[in-house]
Amino acid sequence: MASPKTKVSYEARLKKEYFEKIAGELQKELKLKNIHDAPRLEKIVVNIGLGRAKDEKRLIEVGANTLRKITGQQPVETIAKKSIASFKLREGSKIGLKVTLRGERMYEFTDRVINIVLPRLRDFHGVSGKSFDRQGNYNLGFTDQSVFPELAYEDTATAHGLQIVFVLRSKSPTYSRLLLEKIGLPFEKEDR
Repeated sequence: MASPKTKVSYEARLKKEYFEKIAGELQKELKLKNIHDAPRLEKIVVNIGLGRAKDEKRLIEVGANTLRKITGQQPVETIAKKSIASFKLREGSKIGLKVTLRGERMYEFTDRVINIVLPRLRDFHGVSGKSFDRQGNYNLGFTDQSVFPELAYEDTATAHGLQIVFVLRSKSPTYSRLLLEKIGLPFEKEDR
């Protein structure tokens, strides 16, 4: 038995695989001089937009519970920066929630999304290859939170969507896509 002062070190499976195998493969395939130039996952932002929350205050609580359970972190409320009359939105209103994951939690969350959540989607044929922005970050949206196994039936009674943004340090979207393919994110066949 370990003494109370002994720190048990844990390293996420995907993080270990990235540093031991994937980074080297990317360096060779992309013909990079330095292994530190290889594309890398910097952070993951999980976001829930709850524009309906101005009418139903309970939605913020439901969304916070969802994010807390699937990420293991307390979400931060996002607030409207300006008023928009056509959306009946006032400056300072709570309109969403977000969580930023880094380090071990980021790799664990990525591993769970790729290996547990995506296979649970009905009629899933891969993620779209068109969801990259100019910097090479990748956006993945879910219309329903019920595909996450951490949520009980009661947690999914009020349905809402969520968005996952993989923020990547990369020179281009093609480098980012190669990294995501190496870590196991399944892309649709006709994208290539």
